[in-house]
Amino acid sequence: MMADPRIAGLDMPFDGKRMIHGGFATIVDERGGGTTGYVDGCLTPVAIDARAAYTDFAALSARLFVEHGAVRVVECWGDDVPPGRHTDYARAVDLQPGEAACYSWIEWPSKDARDAGWQAIMADPRMAGRDLPFDGRRMLYGGFTPIFDQAMRAGG
Repeated sequence: MMADPRIAGLDMPFDGKRMIHGGFATIVDERGGGTTGYVDGCLTPVAIDARAAYTDFAALSARLFVEHGAVRVVECWGDDVPPGRHTDYARAVDLQPGEAACYSWIEWPSKDARDAGWQAIMADPRMAGRDLPFDGRRMLYGGFTPIFDQAMRAGG
C-alpha cells in the first residue's frame, strides 16, 4: 500500500510505515440493537485445521455478548493478510506455520456498557470451562473509542 503513488505523496498524520493492513472474510456477524459508542478489537492466531471449532466457539460467544449488551460482534478469518516491511499481522501474534490470523470486534453502546457486559460475560456459566480453540497467550486485544464512523455519516 505504501508503494502506491497516490499514498506516497500524502502528508499522513501517523507513521504509515508501521500501519498493519489486510483483508479478512467474515465468519460470524451477530447483531443486537443500538448504536456503537465503544469497540473492543481482537487479533487471534488460530490453527487452520481448527477453523470449524473456532467458528462454533465464536458464534456462541457472539450470541452471549449480544445477550449481555453488545450492539454487534464480528469475527473474521484472514483472507488477504500480506507480510509487511516493518510489521504485520503475522508478527503481531507470532503466527506459526499452519495458522491463520483472525480479526474480530465487539461494538458496545458505551464504555460503561462494555465494562458491565464483560463482567456479565465472565460470570456467565455458559462461558465457564470452555476449551479455547486458539492460543490465547498470543491474542491481542484492546478497547477503542470511535473517532469516525462512515455508516453514521452516511445515515446508516
